[in-house]
Amino acid sequence: MITVIEQAVQARLVATAPKVETVPVTLCYDRADPFAVRMAFPALATLEGVEVSWTFARELLMSGVRNPAGCGDVRVRPYDGDRTSIEFHAPEGVAIVLMTTAELQRFLERAAEIVIPGTEHLYLDLDHGLAELMRGPH
Repeated sequence: MITVIEQAVQARLVATAPKVETVPVTLCYDRADPFAVRMAFPALATLEGVEVSWTFARELLMSGVRNPAGCGDVRVRPYDGDRTSIEFHAPEGVAIVLMTTAELQRFLERAAEIVIPGTEHLYLDLDHGLAELMRGPH
């Protein structure tokens, strides 16, 4: 049974300058972390020149493709009929990417095949998590 999915998508990086670049982005969903999705940006798309990943709630992405969602570091909202805007807020500034809504929905459908939304709690390994907490720093 598949427990992890990755999906490559193209995103438009909206910079403060008037140019807009297309960058490859990888979306990842892992049943071991059932409430979260990860979005990885390649080094060429980051200020630091290294790959950067953002992890945020799957529910935020699910809600944001339909209606504006989020008020923290990650905000998702419909942009137009075909695209969704995802904003990443960091101390260095704000990055805005536009992604095709259909690709995001396809990713969410694939994730739902691994863990049905609303059943995430069934996949948490609470004993392992508690053991890690109790073990403390190494």
